[in-house]
Amino acid sequence: MEAILAERGIILATLAGIRKRDRADVEQHVLLGAWNAIRRGKYRPDPRDKPRDALRKWLHGIAWRQAAHYFDSAWTRRAVLHAEPLGLLREPTGPSLHAQIEARETLELLAELPLWQLEAILIVDAPETLVAYAAARGMNPHTAASRLRIARKALALKLRRRR
Repeated sequence: MEAILAERGIILATLAGIRKRDRADVEQHVLLGAWNAIRRGKYRPDPRDKPRDALRKWLHGIAWRQAAHYFDSAWTRRAVLHAEPLGLLREPTGPSLHAQIEARETLELLAELPLWQLEAILIVDAPETLVAYAAARGMNPHTAASRLRIARKALALKLRRRR
């Protein structure tokens, strides 16, 4: 193990591209992997090489493979260690988390409304006008407007009660 630790410089030079906070962990994997390989008899240097050069080449190969495993791991590619990861983005990507929760609550309340009130509220977002909506259903436009007003009041009441 002393011979392996003496060549720690080649290991660290090979792992130079890895983030500093993870480099010690990957170095530990290299050292343990090399030690276990030696104990299992997998270290068979070329007799023509000098012993130190052979060990350095072998350790460089192990470090290279461990670095490749590190860069290919899903954890390394996808992990974002931050309290609010969307806050790292320069431009906002959409509604805030609070707005999304409020929208979900509003959708749940909409689902609780009677069908005629739900239709009246959803017609506001439709491309057709309220008059066209009333004509398509054979009702007076004032009745459609009245239904929309009643539906809005019912939704507002549910929202007030929820909060």
